[in-house]
Amino acid sequence: MKKLMLLTTGGTIASLEGENGLVPEMTADDILSHLPGFNLLCQIDSKALINIDSTNMQPEYWVEMAKAVYEHYEEYDGFVITHGTDTMAYTSAALSYMLQDLEKPVVVTGSQIPISFKKTDAKRNIADAVRFACEEIGGVYVVFDGRVIQGTRAIKLRTKSYDSFESINYPYIASIYKDHIEYSKPVHSLENKKIKLDTSLCTDVSLVKLFPGIKPEFFDCLKNQCQGIVIESYGSGGIPFQGRNILEKLDELIECGISVVITTQCLEEGEDIELYEVGRKVNQNVIIRSRNMNTEAIVPKLMWVLGKTQDPQKVKELMETPIADDITL
Repeated sequence: MKKLMLLTTGGTIASLEGENGLVPEMTADDILSHLPGFNLLCQIDSKALINIDSTNMQPEYWVEMAKAVYEHYEEYDGFVITHGTDTMAYTSAALSYMLQDLEKPVVVTGSQIPISFKKTDAKRNIADAVRFACEEIGGVYVVFDGRVIQGTRAIKLRTKSYDSFESINYPYIASIYKDHIEYSKPVHSLENKKIKLDTSLCTDVSLVKLFPGIKPEFFDCLKNQCQGIVIESYGSGGIPFQGRNILEKLDELIECGISVVITTQCLEEGEDIELYEVGRKVNQNVIIRSRNMNTEAIVPKLMWVLGKTQDPQKVKELMETPIADDITL
């Protein structure tokens, strides 16, 4: 019989009605009490890490989760982490970088409706997560609404619907139909690798979404605040240089030793700054290309890379190196 560890962090799945709305208050044992019969499938031990709305999620909590998996890794066959949906994609990506060479599944799940409510998606999601955590597969995954998503590829696309998460620029790993798991492609055989924990993070990172009319002077405010900046540009990722010259300001940031990543506001297909003049004017020798990564993976990856080095060229090299299938272009 498989032995799993359930790590709880709060979120909607653990929420009860409070004076000011839903508040995470349920314990790990409370959540397990809503899953009768699972002791026949596997043994589940539980540990409460934090109990927060995921809007309040912080990088320091990612470290706490990664360390909990690492410390108990040899004791269990798989891990399930319950988490609020709002920042779940950031967390699953962060764990994908901090926990290297996983040979066991780490499954992140949650719900749109609390598990204590009569009508809820929580019971299905956590049941699916437990089933997938019993699989012979390694890595970090999001399990939601019967879908298994690579940890670096999940995005919350809908605020209320049960199918709130999508896999962006990458196929679903699998679909779960009650007791049957159907993989979308063959799973790599396990190689008996030894897990590596790397929780080095530099949180001096900013995310800027461009819009017509954004003031170039705004970027001056970031010079003494950040070690890395992610720019969500338009379409293929070009940077404005006429009217309000943003390109010039990015060059100034780079001259100050700040690492700058270019991505696109479009969810699918990624950036291609080589296509138009507005992209080709960008200095590709120093600007970091995100290819088809999503923002929820770019931000924690940049924090993780900057935690190891702040040499701009080394940061560029690591950021543009695929990890946990975060880049496929």
